[in-house]
Amino acid sequence: MPYSTSDIRNIALAGHPGAGKTTLFEALLHAGGTLSTAGTVERGNTVSDHDPLEKERGHSIDAAIASTDHRGIHVNLIDTPGYPDFRGPTLSALAAVETVAIVVDAVTGVEYGTHRMMERAGERSLCRAVVVNRIDADGADCARVLDELRGEFGPELLPLNLPADDGARVVDCFGRTDGDSDLGPVADWHRKILDQVVEINETVMDRYLDLGEQGLSGQELHDAFEQCLREGHLVPVCFVSARTGAGVKELLDAAERLFPHPGEGNPPQFLKGAGADAAPVTLSPDPDAHVIADVFRIVNDPFVGKLGIFRVYQGTLKKDTQLFVDDGRKPFKVGHLFKLMGKDHVEIDRAVPGDIAAVAKVDELHFDAVLHDSHDEDHIHLAPLQFPQPMFGLAIEAASKGHEQKLANALHKLAEEDPCFRVEHEEETNETVIHGLSDLHLRINLDRLRERHSVQVRTRPPRIAYRETIGAKAEGHHRHKKQTGGAGQFGEVFLRIEPLPRGGGFEFVDEVKGGVIPGQLIPAVEKGVREVLRSGAVAGYPMQDLRVTVYDGKHHPVDSKEVAFVAAGRKAFLDAAGKARPQVLEPIVDLEVHAPEAHMGDISGGLASKRARINGTDAAKGGEIVVKAQVPLSELEGYAAELKSITAGRGRYAIDFSHYEPVPPQVQQKLTESWRPRQEED
Repeated sequence: MPYSTSDIRNIALAGHPGAGKTTLFEALLHAGGTLSTAGTVERGNTVSDHDPLEKERGHSIDAAIASTDHRGIHVNLIDTPGYPDFRGPTLSALAAVETVAIVVDAVTGVEYGTHRMMERAGERSLCRAVVVNRIDADGADCARVLDELRGEFGPELLPLNLPADDGARVVDCFGRTDGDSDLGPVADWHRKILDQVVEINETVMDRYLDLGEQGLSGQELHDAFEQCLREGHLVPVCFVSARTGAGVKELLDAAERLFPHPGEGNPPQFLKGAGADAAPVTLSPDPDAHVIADVFRIVNDPFVGKLGIFRVYQGTLKKDTQLFVDDGRKPFKVGHLFKLMGKDHVEIDRAVPGDIAAVAKVDELHFDAVLHDSHDEDHIHLAPLQFPQPMFGLAIEAASKGHEQKLANALHKLAEEDPCFRVEHEEETNETVIHGLSDLHLRINLDRLRERHSVQVRTRPPRIAYRETIGAKAEGHHRHKKQTGGAGQFGEVFLRIEPLPRGGGFEFVDEVKGGVIPGQLIPAVEKGVREVLRSGAVAGYPMQDLRVTVYDGKHHPVDSKEVAFVAAGRKAFLDAAGKARPQVLEPIVDLEVHAPEAHMGDISGGLASKRARINGTDAAKGGEIVVKAQVPLSELEGYAAELKSITAGRGRYAIDFSHYEPVPPQVQQKLTESWRPRQEED
C-alpha cells in the first residue's frame, strides 16, 4: 500500500536471550497479514533466523528486518540478537528506529539483558515500550513481573493492557475503564496510566481537571502520550503470548494509535564537518527535500552482492536516483530499491522519509555511510555510535598456501557486517589478528569463514606485544673481520648504551673523534643497531627507551665497507645490551569490570591471581559494581569465558592500553629461554 512518513512505525525488538523476540517477530508479521503461518524457532522456518548457523544454534546472531501493514500503518520491524556476544548488529539497529520494544519473559522476569537494553535505549533517547511475553506459560506470574519492572525502572512503567483468563487474552486499560483482569480491576490501572499521561502537558492537565476524561479529544491524548514516550515520562507495558497470538493484534493497535512516527520521535544527532569543527545539523522528514539516508547494516549476500540497508531521514529516494556515498565525487545510480523480508528482497519504487530500504551492488557502501543526492550535503554524518570494544583476540592464518588473499577478502566482508568484529595486522608480531566480543563471537565468524566463504584457517592465541629495554649503563665492543681471498671486510666499533625514561624512545649519538670511523660509515653502524632494536637482544621483542652513543672504533682504508660496520654495530650493541641489565616489558591495560554486586569477592580474588592492581570499586545502577584495575594483558587470556562463568553471563569488561612495565623475573626467564637468536659467525 502507498504510505507517507506519518504512516510509518519503526520498532526494534530487543531484550534478554530467550525472551521470545523472534517468536514475537513472527507473530506480528502473521497478525499483520504478511505471513499466512508464523514460523517457529524449533522448526527453523522463521523469517528472521534464516542463517544456517542461527537455525543450528536456535537463536539470533544477526539483526533481521521485515515489515507489515496494519490498519493503515506500515510497520518496519527489526529482530535483534539477545546474546551480548552479538551486540554489534543490535546496537546498530537502534539507530534506525524511534521505538524499542524490550521483550521480557513472564516466567523469568527482569534479567540482565532487560537492564542493558533499557539503558541503551534510554541513552539514545529512544521511545521505549516493554512487552511481557509468554503470559500463558506454566510458571508465568504477570503481577510479579510488573512489580519487578516498576521496582527496577520506576513508576513510569505502566500497562497499556492487562492479561485476562490466565493469559488467554488481554484487555485494554488505557482506552476503557470497565472489566477485570488477572491483575485486578481495569479501572485501577486506567486511572494510573491516564494520570501519568495527562500530567506531562499543562494544557491537557487543566482540561482533564476541569472537564474530566470525557473532555479530552483523541488527538490531545495521542499528543500527550507521544510526548511522554519521547521524554521518558512513560514506558508502556504490553502483555502478549506470541505463541497463541494473545495480545499481538493489540500491540499493533497500540503502535498505530500511540507509538511515534518518524516525524515525532527523538531524531538522532547529525553533524556537518569533522572533529572540533563539526556542527549539529537538523534534518527534516520533508519528502521534497534533498535525500539523506544512513547505512546502518551491511550484508554480503551470495546472490545479490553487497547489500546496504539504510534509513531515510530526509527526501524521497526513488529508482534511478543518483546518490553520493559520504563525500564521494562519483555518484551511483539506484538501479534497484528493495524492502527486506528476512533473507528475501522485495523491489519497491520509492522510500519516503522514515522508511527502511536497501540498495545492492555498490562497492563503496560501508557501515554508517551517508547517502545523499546533492553536494550540499557533503561532510554530513551521524554522530558516532558507541560500541563495546572488541576484547577477545585470535591470530589467524590460511590453512593452505595460496589462500591468503581469499582469507583477507572473506575477513573484510565479515568486518563490514559487524561493527564489533575487527581485523588487524600486527606489524610487530607479523600476525593477522581478529578481535571480537567473546570466544563465541569469534567462533561464529570462524564458522562463517568455513561455511559461507569456504576458507579453512588455523588459529592460535595472539602473541603479546612485549618490548625490551635496559636497566643500566654499559659499554660494548666488536671487531668484525673477514678475509675471503680477495677484498676483505673490516670494521671495529666501541659504543655505550644508557636507559631513557619510559616512553623516551630511541636516540643515536655520534661522538666519534678524529675520523677513526669515517663519517660516511656512521649510518651503517646505526643501521646495525636498529636491526637489534627491531629483533630484540634477549627475548626477540623490539627494544625501546635507550640511547646508543658511538665513541670510538677503527677502519681499514681498503677493507672497511658498509656491511662490515653494520655487523660491527649490531654485535657491539648486543655485547653492551647483555651487560646493561636487559629487561622485558609487558603491556599493562586499564581494566573495568561491570558485574552484579554479589560476585564482587570472586572477581577481586580472580584478578588478584592475575597480578592485577585493583584501583577501586564503584556502585552502579541495577545492583551492579564496577571494579577498576590495572592488569598485564598476558594475564587476560581466557578472561571473557572466566568472567562469564563467575557471573552466569552477567559480567562484562572493557580494556584500554595504559603503559609498559618490566615483567617479573620468572616470566622474563621463561621468555628468554624460549627465544634462541641465530648467532652469525664473524
